[in-house]
Amino acid sequence: MNTEALKKYLGGKRFWKQTLTLALPIALQNLLTSSFVLVDTLMVGQLGDVALSAVGMAGQWSWLLNMLIIGLCSGSAVFVSQYWGIRDTKGIHRITGLAVTFGLIFTAFFLFSGLFASEFIVGLFNKEASVIESGSAYLKIACFSYPGTVLGAILGAILRSSENVRLPVFSALFTTILNAVLDYCLIFGVFGLPGMGIEGAALATCISAWAGPILILAVSIAKKNILYAPLGEIFSFNRELSVHFLKKASPVIFNEGLWSFGTFLYNMVFANMGYENFAAVTILKTIENISFIFLIGLCNACCVILGMSVGSGRIEDAIKDSKRFAFLIPGVAVIVGMILLIFRSSIIGLFNLGNNLTDYTINTAMIISMIYAIELPLRSVPYAFIVGIFRSGGDTVMGTKIDLIGTWLVAVPLVVILAYLVKAPFLLVFAAMYMGEDYIKTFLCIKHYISYKWLKPVTQEGKSELVKFMAEKRK
Repeated sequence: MNTEALKKYLGGKRFWKQTLTLALPIALQNLLTSSFVLVDTLMVGQLGDVALSAVGMAGQWSWLLNMLIIGLCSGSAVFVSQYWGIRDTKGIHRITGLAVTFGLIFTAFFLFSGLFASEFIVGLFNKEASVIESGSAYLKIACFSYPGTVLGAILGAILRSSENVRLPVFSALFTTILNAVLDYCLIFGVFGLPGMGIEGAALATCISAWAGPILILAVSIAKKNILYAPLGEIFSFNRELSVHFLKKASPVIFNEGLWSFGTFLYNMVFANMGYENFAAVTILKTIENISFIFLIGLCNACCVILGMSVGSGRIEDAIKDSKRFAFLIPGVAVIVGMILLIFRSSIIGLFNLGNNLTDYTINTAMIISMIYAIELPLRSVPYAFIVGIFRSGGDTVMGTKIDLIGTWLVAVPLVVILAYLVKAPFLLVFAAMYMGEDYIKTFLCIKHYISYKWLKPVTQEGKSELVKFMAEKRK
């Protein structure tokens, strides 16, 4: 195969330079963000199975909020990346205002629920008094981190979608280091600070979460970047723009909500099958966050590159690059899965440095991490299509339909039936969750991709060029 043929399939210097420039900093940011959670899990793990499981259960409430905010950020990125393609900065400012407004509305519900209904929320996962007491104590403090976390996520998404990836990375580095230091000091009581146990972990999370957006805003004002604008301009959105934004963003939010509520239900099932099982799941979730970082980086790069191409009317470039990402992301997942398989024993051993976790928890974590590593390449396919390709093309609806079918019509009923009617072992129930979702979603994603119906620009430039492109395809 000659050089030109390779360039056609693999992409030239432009594609790889742009991809790596965007993907590596985003991957680094996600590594730092995952390290934030890793530090909490490692240190709380020294307090034993009950504490680890309780914090994992309480953390499901913030995770559910984070998933909805990811949906909001993804919906916002559809506009920001396409507006950035034509350098419409005022449009980006108005989208920022809309995202912040809706994000804080979501946050208020989760904050007050976590504060006043903490025992009920933790009790959804496990009825043991010690677990509910520990988890509730953690959640009542940690819920005050939610506004800071949400603001940081939205501001970071706006910056990344406009090709400013350095500041979010710097903010993630700062908050991760701060969280690690505060965790150590407040959990175990060093340097004259009181040893607060899991409540110390919650307080450290609060302080660190608020430090992120404060740092981003301070640097943005000093550097006068894309976030720097008069408040009147940021919050100047009108009814027409709000309706247009919601029309695009609400399916993404609903999409993330469908999937995350499904996962929330899975975790309720797993936790009610025994807190040791959920302690193992908590370990795996931390490993999953880290193993997925490069895929997230590539997927975010895909969103920006394809979004800019679609928004500026370069439809053929968007299609060519989408094919490259459709192979690149699962290819990287194969490598990550193999690494996890080889080193999973050493990785999981880090969570039991104080020998406070039971052999059952460790052995279960070993097996489910193996299941995850084998399934990861296939699991990355619908992620690449739905989050990376379809959304950047402007199609925010199809992902919702696919998740409705794969998660709610197949996987969730399968898990519930196996757990409560068949009384199947935990490991079989866990494996059924992946198998029920991934096969049907992969088939539906590929079918939708080859139809080109995911190309739905939000800019006039993109719309007019798409009409020309589709006319040529019909000839």
